[in-house]
Amino acid sequence: MLDLGLMPLANRLLTAEDLDRPEPLYPLAMAFCPRCLLVQITDTVRPEELFRQYAYFSSVSDAMVEHAREIVDGLIDRLELGSRNLVVELASNDGYLLQHYVARGIPVLGIDPARNIAEVATARGIPTRAEFFGVPVAREMRAAAELADVVHANNVLAHVPDIHDFIEGIATILKPTGVAVIETPYVRDLVERLAFDTIYHEHVFYYSVAALIRLFEPHQLELVDVERTPIHGGSLRLFVMRAGAAQPAPSVAELLDQESALGMTEIGWFQDFGSRVQRLGEDLRGLLVTLKAEGGSIAAYGAAAKGAILLNAFRIGTETIDFVADRSPHKVGQFMPGVRIPIRPAHELLAAMPDVCLLLAWNFADEILGQQSEYRRRGGRFILPVPEPRVV
Repeated sequence: MLDLGLMPLANRLLTAEDLDRPEPLYPLAMAFCPRCLLVQITDTVRPEELFRQYAYFSSVSDAMVEHAREIVDGLIDRLELGSRNLVVELASNDGYLLQHYVARGIPVLGIDPARNIAEVATARGIPTRAEFFGVPVAREMRAAAELADVVHANNVLAHVPDIHDFIEGIATILKPTGVAVIETPYVRDLVERLAFDTIYHEHVFYYSVAALIRLFEPHQLELVDVERTPIHGGSLRLFVMRAGAAQPAPSVAELLDQESALGMTEIGWFQDFGSRVQRLGEDLRGLLVTLKAEGGSIAAYGAAAKGAILLNAFRIGTETIDFVADRSPHKVGQFMPGVRIPIRPAHELLAAMPDVCLLLAWNFADEILGQQSEYRRRGGRFILPVPEPRVV
């Protein structure tokens, strides 16, 4: 479907010392499997190399924290959760979601492989185990009677190479009437919105509803409800229970029918994706070259993984972009992978007043455009790169 060639690890930000050393590059190509219906990358990188130290802290985004609060408040009311229940989150990051349960007096446990992030979460009062979740950890939890009424797994299903071990782990810790609430990017939105920059080595799998149903079946789990949500450019929110525990909602059959009607179970639906990405690159580079030739200064906003992919895939570097502004103190002072553009604090966008700013974290466009209203008031403009470049 798509071959981006050799690419750096999208979340492996560089220090000043790293600039004197060669950077490891890995193949990044995307394929469709006609048997299991998964879209997946063809080469994987060891999870230990990707996730033991991690640069992304979810709480930096106000929109993510609010998104999590809405999920939690809705589930507490829907399931009548209280102090006798247990909520477990897999890939819990810095406690951005579980903090809302803690505030309501509901016991929680976070599990996240990134040691640096688990330490931050624990310091915030969110008990967090710094481990990769799978069957071994799940069996330990079951032996300790740590069974969950709710298992959250947001933006992690794509990250796990041994996905069957992960799903069996969920089945192991779920109470008989428990529910797993899972959010994962929707491959339909990825293709239709040309969100190719969400493809990187951490994201092994890209799911349709049809593929997810096939994934859950061997583990005696069933998709009982599904919602589409705009987060991260378009995602699915899945409600999964033990097979037979609940009657599936009409939403499951409705999305399956839509996927079938679109042809998403066949390779033909995906085949022009690569050529569309190539055209997008040509259009975006052409726009930036024109702006630069007119004497304009250009910065970027959002040192996100998707930004690293877009810059490297389209060969946009320091010859075009002066710096990348970012709100996260964990990223400031480092450099973007591959292209080595310096990362500076968000307030420097206003101080430097570049004529144009390429919005790399376009999935949080509304939040960022609001935060940078003064930059825009003074005449600064943003470029939203996908699904087609446009200046706002």
